[in-house]
Amino acid sequence: MTELRRVLQLPGAVVVGVGAMLGTGVFAVWTPAFRIAGSALLFALLLAAAVAALNATSTASLARAVPRAGGVYAYGKAFIGRGAGVAAGYAFVIGKSASAGAAALTIGAYLWPEQQRIVGLIAVALALAWDLRGIVRSVRVTVLLITVVVVAIVALSVAWWGAGVTRVGVALEGATPWGILGAAGLLFVAFAGYARITVLGEEVAHPTRTIPRAMALSFGIVIVVYVVVGMLVLSAVDSGVKLSTAPLESVAAATNATGLVALVRLGAVFAAGAVLLSLIAGIGRTLFAMGRDGDAPGALNAINDRHVPWRAEVVAAALTLGVVAMGGIGLALALSAATILTYYGIAHVCVLARWRGGDASGRLALAAAVGLMGCIAVVVGVGSVAFSTVG
Repeated sequence: MTELRRVLQLPGAVVVGVGAMLGTGVFAVWTPAFRIAGSALLFALLLAAAVAALNATSTASLARAVPRAGGVYAYGKAFIGRGAGVAAGYAFVIGKSASAGAAALTIGAYLWPEQQRIVGLIAVALALAWDLRGIVRSVRVTVLLITVVVVAIVALSVAWWGAGVTRVGVALEGATPWGILGAAGLLFVAFAGYARITVLGEEVAHPTRTIPRAMALSFGIVIVVYVVVGMLVLSAVDSGVKLSTAPLESVAAATNATGLVALVRLGAVFAAGAVLLSLIAGIGRTLFAMGRDGDAPGALNAINDRHVPWRAEVVAAALTLGVVAMGGIGLALALSAATILTYYGIAHVCVLARWRGGDASGRLALAAAVGLMGCIAVVVGVGSVAFSTVG
């Protein structure tokens, strides 16, 4: 068993990273983000990517310093104090529950938009039942997911650009700083799965070398995909396409290409379904760890015969159901952005605390300081714009 753990090489780690990021966001985030950023959508996307990269830098350094489960929950307790760790833990739980709700609502938006919430509730119940069986996605399954998603995006791009459309409305005119910051917050959620790469230390060969390279390659691939899709969305809007809660389906329908709408729907359900499974499992394990450490109800510290923290996962699913019941992909993404950025803000403070103690380089501290300011600015942008407009 021990010998099997370090068999994941760079390609496998890149697959995990891309699969973690190329999920709900690529199919759902464009409508609410465009609503508040307009033609400055790509500028908001690049800002989101920059903040995500800085967050990844800090969390990767902390993962090497504190090789324990729990992420920033563990780092906050180690470098700042219990209060910071607990705050990070609950921020993670709330933010990821909102992300899971957005994933469930995305499934509803693409499968049956008139009954989006009902479909979303069913999707959460099915994901919980699957997760309680202790089934974890392998790298091969992730490859299948990425393949379906990429095929759908490539087919949509070829159909749209092949129709002779050349105009793309990219401009800052009419955009407000708060609108760009708010949209960046929503778009940030599309990158938020990158943290999964930082916890691969026990599964990859030569982790100190492989993980940073995998993070960089994964980021590069996903940014290219998102820029391509962002340009596609802007071109479609410029051509008169009205974006629905399933924006890529709206673009696919406008091409009149045979079978394209069905393919895009399949890609959306695959991507959002995989994200939903992963998030409920991740939230449950965080709650389990907090219950074990006395920072959440002790009843959550329970596992079944399949070694699954079943009570914690039931709570995770219940929180997700609450988000779905409230409805609104945009609102779910906004809530996720605000809380997850708070979580990463605490990570940056941890790095700065290490630097003050002489355990981190000045370059790493500078990246953490800039990242912290970025997190604060985007959270303010989300709070001032997104909650009142994304719906």
